[in-house]
Amino acid sequence: MKRIVVLGGGESGAGAAILAKNQGFEVFLSDLSEIKTQYKTLLENHEIEWEEKQHTEEKILNADEIIKSPGIPDKAPLIKKLRANGTPVISEIEFAGRYTKAKMICITGSNGKTTTTMLTYHILKDAGFNVGLAGNVGNSLALQVATESFDYYVVELSSFQLDGMTDFKADIAILLNITPDHLDRYDYNFQNYVDSKFRITQNQTGADAFIYWANDPVIKAELAKRNIKSTLYPFAIERSEKTKAFIEKDELIIQTLNSLFTMPTTELALQGMHNTYNSMAAGLTASIVHVRKDIIRQSLQDFQGVEHRLEYVATVRNVRYINDSKATNVNSCWYALQSMKTPTVLILGGTDKGNDYSEIEELVKGKVKGLIFMGLDNALLHNFFDGKIEKIVDVQSMEDAVNESYKMAESGETVLLSPCCASFDLFINYEDRGKQFKNCVRNL
Repeated sequence: MKRIVVLGGGESGAGAAILAKNQGFEVFLSDLSEIKTQYKTLLENHEIEWEEKQHTEEKILNADEIIKSPGIPDKAPLIKKLRANGTPVISEIEFAGRYTKAKMICITGSNGKTTTTMLTYHILKDAGFNVGLAGNVGNSLALQVATESFDYYVVELSSFQLDGMTDFKADIAILLNITPDHLDRYDYNFQNYVDSKFRITQNQTGADAFIYWANDPVIKAELAKRNIKSTLYPFAIERSEKTKAFIEKDELIIQTLNSLFTMPTTELALQGMHNTYNSMAAGLTASIVHVRKDIIRQSLQDFQGVEHRLEYVATVRNVRYINDSKATNVNSCWYALQSMKTPTVLILGGTDKGNDYSEIEELVKGKVKGLIFMGLDNALLHNFFDGKIEKIVDVQSMEDAVNESYKMAESGETVLLSPCCASFDLFINYEDRGKQFKNCVRNL
């Protein structure tokens, strides 16, 4: 009997273990950290052997195949040892793909993934499709393949998940943009990260679709070097002979082989340039799978948005507070600042992943009246911004950050939490950071 070992006992690991068990394999799950109670219960119910707070090597190195959590880097000593043994190491998504015939709509990019994934899912669900939501959002793909029977999946994929995929194929692949992120995981070599993102097109044929932002300089350069076999659906603001979605006279226009869809940009639920791109990508996907135009229009109008992504929290003393805690890299913050219409107090900081702040320098100088650095170590932020902005304050908690922003912002201005950094120094994750921000704002 084939032995499968799952490393990592979170959402993706527990799901992979259950699918492996359902397929009749011998399964063992191991996690270096503590496993959450809900996943322990799930594993117990399916009679899957597991361990936490350790990796027992004799139980792991004898695996026929390893399913690795995306959070475990390839540099981890145990992974190196397994690879040296020639043991295949794959991702949960790769594993799940083997056991379903469902159509896969896969979305990646440095920014906008979650919004585009949720919006695409929202349109398909409204259209009555039998569709699951998976990857970085929703339940684990493997768990759904084991326990549901969807015809379509909308899957948000990070570069880490793509790294562990070889035979998996996206029927519709969406690549929103590529900007430097997670370089600590890619030997500080941007090309490694770019290659990782382009894995979303691997195994595609002419029958499949590749949707991408035509004006992204990195994507543009990469397409010139690669032979992408799928049908191309580029989108951009300006129309060109190749673009399939664009804006003309304030109308969003989507052209696919058999349909023409138009709607006024003022009616889109998601406003701001980057959100227009997200709406184009989701609208193109819906058109390709033949969703009716009236449903696409209605869904693009009534979509609620994603928590922690440019989320309006409250107005206090005529100051608007915006939660963009999901902005864990500089480019995300650039999008947020670009959409600000008033002088802004910007809250930055956290665990720096090798950030280059020059990308937002002009926007900060033009729109930001004060900076609040929130982290255990703000030296890199000070090195870059000192002398460029007059008011800079350091804080060590969300409460202090919100109190300082309350003092700094005047009537008619905006306070924006858009940290540019991971959250692990002061918070559990970006959701925790965003929730704390919202609670502190509501307590003002």
